[in-house]
Amino acid sequence: MKRYLITGASRGIGRAIAEKLAAPNCALLLHGRNREALAETCRLVEAKGAKALPLVYDLRRAARVEKLIAAVGPKPLDGLIHNAGVALVKPYQDITLAEWDTLFAVNVTAPFLLTQHLVPRMREGSSIVNILSIAAKTGFPGWSCYCMTKFALEGFSQCIREEVRGRGIRVLNIYPAATNTDIWNDVEGNWPREKMLLPEEIGDAVAYALSRPPGVAIENLDVLNLTGRL
Repeated sequence: MKRYLITGASRGIGRAIAEKLAAPNCALLLHGRNREALAETCRLVEAKGAKALPLVYDLRRAARVEKLIAAVGPKPLDGLIHNAGVALVKPYQDITLAEWDTLFAVNVTAPFLLTQHLVPRMREGSSIVNILSIAAKTGFPGWSCYCMTKFALEGFSQCIREEVRGRGIRVLNIYPAATNTDIWNDVEGNWPREKMLLPEEIGDAVAYALSRPPGVAIENLDVLNLTGRL
């Protein structure tokens, strides 16, 4: 039975990935902060025959990440999917230290800790998936803190890829353009959400990358809107 951990699975891209991977031979360890929304994700994947384990932890605190790691248990994962993330749009001079710390805790420190503790148990043929962003490659005005976290995770993932390659573990980086999820509810400004990608389209990309034979790695996959890099 395949065993996947998906962070940020309460809704949006994380839920879409869970639904795409759900199958009778699959156990999904689903992380989120919203208990009710996470329960709905569990219901959706269980309807497809998958086993679901909800894991409600706040990634802003390293101590809670450690509890999440303990809850995953000693069995190896076939897939570690770093999807959870928070955004901030603000001129660099107005960013507070608390906001900075929150973005780095969720977008960088949590993936680092999960990778450090869970990947040593993973077997040949397993995969690490990073849901990055086109903001991991390009800077945008007002997005300095967010872009910095994504650039940091990009650099970390490139190094880890080479460290685990010899063990037959793949590191698959997905770079979505703007995707219509709840993350935009807390982002100031008028954003053309009707022109954005859908979470299901990112879920399809992840499922496809994971479905390749173990010796084939789709290491870097941009998922863009045909109209441009929104």
